[in-house]
Amino acid sequence: MSGKGFGLSDQAKATLIKKMLGRGGGEPQAAAAVPHVGEVSEEFTRFDRFPEYERMQVPQAAARRFGIENPFFRVHDGVAGATTQIGGRPYINFASYNYLCLNGHPRVNKAAKEAIERWGTSASGSRLTSGERAVQRDLEAALAELYGVDDCVAFVSGHATNVTTIGYLFSPKDLVLHDALIHNSVLQGIQLSGAHRRAFPHNDWQALDAILAEIRPRHQRVLIVVEGLYSMDGDVPDLPRFVELKRRHKAFLMVDEAHALGVLGRRGLGSFEQFGLSGRDVDIWMGTLSKTLSGCGGYIAGEKALVEHLRYLAPGFLYSVGMAPSLAAASLESLRLMLAEPERVARLHERSRLFHDLAVGRGINVGTSAGLAVIPAITRNSLRAVKLSGELFRRGLNVQPIIHPGVEEKAARLRFFITSGHTEEQIRYAVDTLAEALPA
Repeated sequence: MSGKGFGLSDQAKATLIKKMLGRGGGEPQAAAAVPHVGEVSEEFTRFDRFPEYERMQVPQAAARRFGIENPFFRVHDGVAGATTQIGGRPYINFASYNYLCLNGHPRVNKAAKEAIERWGTSASGSRLTSGERAVQRDLEAALAELYGVDDCVAFVSGHATNVTTIGYLFSPKDLVLHDALIHNSVLQGIQLSGAHRRAFPHNDWQALDAILAEIRPRHQRVLIVVEGLYSMDGDVPDLPRFVELKRRHKAFLMVDEAHALGVLGRRGLGSFEQFGLSGRDVDIWMGTLSKTLSGCGGYIAGEKALVEHLRYLAPGFLYSVGMAPSLAAASLESLRLMLAEPERVARLHERSRLFHDLAVGRGINVGTSAGLAVIPAITRNSLRAVKLSGELFRRGLNVQPIIHPGVEEKAARLRFFITSGHTEEQIRYAVDTLAEALPA
């Protein structure tokens, strides 16, 4: 046998070549007609002809006709917390995830600067192939300790954390059940995985129970995904019910704590503290570092096998540069401050409840918000939301509209993020100004 021929006869080689060329072993077949390059429509060669881009231009053109200023991508002159400065003018700021006002804290800044002096501004490579920095592992160990689980792994992007974790762990033979209002990153992860997907009505554990009873046996692995604190509506799931369901139906439970850490629970530990659960009651804890923890990125915390699996094999970790040491240091110091100063969480709860109760008292539609850091003012009309945002901006309040397609048109809103740094006077002014500016 010839090594170059892989032990195949001439006839077998000919048959293999025909198959590689897309032909069977019989007579040659006519090639499919290929359009001449001149026949390709121009719409397939220009970015401005993408249907999504063209749709995006419609509301922008309408806003220009009505003289409405674009409320997005405003440039802040410094740290954005309870207050900010835009274009040289001060504003009371309700458009920041800086819930405990730790971003910009002197100790956090100092930790980041010291990390830069020691390790530079970048990890300069994948942690698997280029090595780690002690501060990266220290952050992960601190987060694992917070949840009371074996280990944790940190990613450079919060959105990519969900995408790569779900996309890697699950497959077409599996099923992912998610809350109807789940974050886009979860949907992208499910799509990447190829798993079957089914949404259940928002926070409706009974509907989920019925779905599981009907279709659980058809699939291998099943994942249930909920958020600890929903970023659009500011409400929370009845987490103990979901824990019970995942056990009874033999499923995994994943909780996205992006907005819950630092907000839920007496010390801000998140959903498990809020409901008196053990961290081990949930299989996959996901969170982000860009909100309470003043950095950038995301993390997965849970049992050793889960974390080791992701650390060695998940594409979004394996093929990505490691988290910048300065960001890891900032998040670690923010976590330490949150634990050392629980009064920040208590003050956030007080200010959030004040805003919620005042808004309800003035007839403002806050939807299902629990009055914990995230409070919407539902306008039910995108144009109305954008105009209202502009009016409040002129009165010294920075708050962003959430419009279609981010939410359904009837659910268009302004979204207020409350921080521990807001004063009672600022909150009262904001609610009064909002109530006055709302259309009758």
